[in-house]
Amino acid sequence: MDNNLTHILIIDDDEDDFFITSEYIKKISDRNFRIDWCFKYKDAIEHIRARNYELYFIDYYLGARTGLDLIKEALDLECEEPLVLLTGKGNKFIDREAMQAGAMDYLVKSDLTVEKVERCIRYSMERATTVKALRANERKYRSIFERSKDAVFIASEKLFFRDVNDAASELLQYSKPQLSSISLYDMLEDKEKIYISEQLVKTGMVDDHEIELQSSNGEKKNCILSLSKEQDIDGLTYIHGLLHDVTELQKAEKATLQAEKLAATGRLIQTLAHEVRNPLNNINLSLEQLHNEISGIEDTEMYMEIIQRNSKRISDIITELLNSSQPAETPLHNKPLQVIMDESIAVALDRITLRKIKLHIRYADKPAYIKADTEKLKLAFLNIIINAVEAMEEDKGVLNISIEYEKNFHMVRIKDNGCGIEEANLSKLFEPYFTSKRNGLGLGLAASLNILQAHKGRIEVQSEVNKGSQFMITFPTA
Repeated sequence: MDNNLTHILIIDDDEDDFFITSEYIKKISDRNFRIDWCFKYKDAIEHIRARNYELYFIDYYLGARTGLDLIKEALDLECEEPLVLLTGKGNKFIDREAMQAGAMDYLVKSDLTVEKVERCIRYSMERATTVKALRANERKYRSIFERSKDAVFIASEKLFFRDVNDAASELLQYSKPQLSSISLYDMLEDKEKIYISEQLVKTGMVDDHEIELQSSNGEKKNCILSLSKEQDIDGLTYIHGLLHDVTELQKAEKATLQAEKLAATGRLIQTLAHEVRNPLNNINLSLEQLHNEISGIEDTEMYMEIIQRNSKRISDIITELLNSSQPAETPLHNKPLQVIMDESIAVALDRITLRKIKLHIRYADKPAYIKADTEKLKLAFLNIIINAVEAMEEDKGVLNISIEYEKNFHMVRIKDNGCGIEEANLSKLFEPYFTSKRNGLGLGLAASLNILQAHKGRIEVQSEVNKGSQFMITFPTA
């Protein structure tokens, strides 16, 4: 299009009216116009669809259809060019309906003057430019809102969700219609509710506050929350919120910390093992020499056997310590988790039965294949199952074991209703030699962690004192 011209289309089924309207436009002295005529409703729609003109004058009567019908259809086609309705005589109802339908302005044919037409064109073009800019900004910020990887939402003062992006729906595991009747407070613990509400009252904002919220499926998510209190153009208060999910990041940091602790412990054990085995070897060599020299002397055989037996025991303990502190290097083969778990349960079944524990098993319908060393993974599962059994009261315990199938990973859940683990002890749970049992060595879970890490598994524990514990272990699919 020529930038020096304003391209106008007059849509009117009466050619005489077209000539009259166009003459008024041509008399406007400070602008240049190219004016075309269209008398068919269908052709007018095609022109609007193709964005052929910068301004449309639309007659109210267009045969079987009306100008209001055309305006509504044009807006459905996302027409951003100004639409002006022409009416034969003044009618407040039609005028109001035209503006509600989306017309930029309206003119009464019998009252047309050059001044009115010029004002209408100038007003409509200026307003259309403003509306286009607003819509462009709205699209830009809506795109940022919708495409954000973080959960972004608008909420009421009580934090009831009003508008959310797809990331928020995915994080919270609720559909957008469901979230419209839910408050963020419903997903938080009482102490968090109190802190957030106090901050909003005092400062009108919450800045990078770490929270734990519960999604619809009961999964706990660790997030960084930011809130700010705002006002719309009508003076109504709303809350703009942002949730950054750090659950996976914290899990990765936790796994790295566990690996570092194991590595440090491993280095210490290797040093101790070396220092202990050297004198132990000397003891064994001396024992062999003594055995040749004092054989046959009364009672000496008994003492020699005691020394030999305890030397072997010390050597076995050192070997066990070394195995618990070193990452297990094992040949891995495709195996369904269901089969490995069944074999693990079979080993523990006597103990489960003797303590009268109720066992509930729920497996995914599809075989959950992972790359595994069956014997070692059985040992890892067995350690966790035995700990769960021992944590529960006899004849009152309930042990739930489930395997969930996912596209990229599979999850094993082992849940009990036992005594639970104190929060202060959760971070130490997999450290070698840490135990809450009177006669425990604290090597069972440390060994299990080594085995699971060799299988690229990730373990997470949730526990509440006097209510029970849940071990969640995820494996990459084979």
